[in-house]
Amino acid sequence: MDINEIIKSDIRASLTRSGLLLFLAGFFIFMGIITGEIFYTAEFNTRDNYISELAARINPETTIQQLSGRIFDYSMSVAGFMVLLGTWYVHKIFKKYLMTVPMALLGIGIAGVGILPGSIQPYHGILALVVFISGGIAAIVSFKIASAPLRYVFAGFGVIALVLLSFQKYFIPTLGVGGAERWLFYPVVFWITGMGAYLLGIKDGHKNTLNV
Repeated sequence: MDINEIIKSDIRASLTRSGLLLFLAGFFIFMGIITGEIFYTAEFNTRDNYISELAARINPETTIQQLSGRIFDYSMSVAGFMVLLGTWYVHKIFKKYLMTVPMALLGIGIAGVGILPGSIQPYHGILALVVFISGGIAAIVSFKIASAPLRYVFAGFGVIALVLLSFQKYFIPTLGVGGAERWLFYPVVFWITGMGAYLLGIKDGHKNTLNV
């Protein structure tokens, strides 16, 4: 096997690993939140409650309440480390710091909100802000590596996240604090999943990797 085939083989392996890690990370985040909501025993609804309240442990004496918190914490922690590891493979392929630095911060932030739940302030709030900002930026700059029409969808997800973050007070009266936060965070989650699926779908290399 010549050097070109070795390079192509290495790229394909990295595409598979990064794609699978990101795709599953998005799945863990989304299903972790849904499952945490199922087992949450206090009064809770998506309009009036922040996502992080799932792990705030309002009633630590309630076993099911503890289960809800653990589901959220473990899901976020595992997903965050998966995004971080996936970022390493993405950088190995594309070598674009503009893309991978926000992705790395996103992974750190997601893992952090799981390790430091909502009851631990101000650290949880700072990490959540890191997730929102870096996630929106990462989605927008992925325009540089994704192909049309998906690049426009990804960029749109990032714009939605940053707009909701910047002008959240204007959306809260209509969506509620919980709804506004979900409109801010879920586009980032769908970008993570979509980016993973996109990387998995590249079979013959990418113009930005094979021509460097």
